[in-house]
Amino acid sequence: MRLLFIGDIFAKAGRQVLANRLEKLKCIHKWDVCIANAENAAGGKGINYSTAQEIFGCGVDVITLGNHTWARNESLNFLDNCDRIVRPSNYPAGNPGKGKLVLEKNGVNIGVINLIGRVYMDPWAECPFQAADRDVSILSRQCKVIIVDFHAEATSEKLALAYYLDGRVSAVIGTHTHVQTADEKILENKTAYISDVGMTGPADGIIGVNRNQVIRKFMTGLPVRFEPAKGRTCLNAVIIDIDENTGLARDIFRISEICSEF
Repeated sequence: MRLLFIGDIFAKAGRQVLANRLEKLKCIHKWDVCIANAENAAGGKGINYSTAQEIFGCGVDVITLGNHTWARNESLNFLDNCDRIVRPSNYPAGNPGKGKLVLEKNGVNIGVINLIGRVYMDPWAECPFQAADRDVSILSRQCKVIIVDFHAEATSEKLALAYYLDGRVSAVIGTHTHVQTADEKILENKTAYISDVGMTGPADGIIGVNRNQVIRKFMTGLPVRFEPAKGRTCLNAVIIDIDENTGLARDIFRISEICSEF
């Protein structure tokens, strides 16, 4: 089976890229299931119900989140009722929503796990390695194919988790930095990996944000209200080819497109 994983969808520009490009890309790459990180889909920070439904309407099957999961109060109220959205599984017990799910697609069960890193990230998250052990143990009873979105800052932490899970999951996909890395590979025991899949949204800002506002923040140290950048847009993603009988990855390759102005 083929799986498309889309890098962090940023604001309305990112959602517009999906609306304009996803169906056309599917005709080319012919994936079976589509997962997208969308923790910045609403205004560049957080997610709400309407933006989630808009993303699903473009053809995304599962949405993963990250450190901005709770940036909008609305997410506290609707995540419990969304069976196709996962937030970091290693957030404290009792948080709304779920950290893992099973999606059935074309007769194949696909497990999806969302984890958040602890290096330079939320200090209250539990150990992602221990959370991964727990979640993989549960999902492996139902699924051969298991995808992990590891929303983390440090490349070392991402790669360490990938090697830790090598052979036990189909892929460990890094998100969060909004910059696509060129280190995609199949590990020794056939788990696909990339440090960061990148971002889908404004191409001419600084990780999606108006560049003048970011420069002002660095130069003055004063509070600045960040807004999504205008101009060209981009789509960053990876395609993973997976043996659905074993759950092991056969190939991974990057997609990186510059799209029309928004």
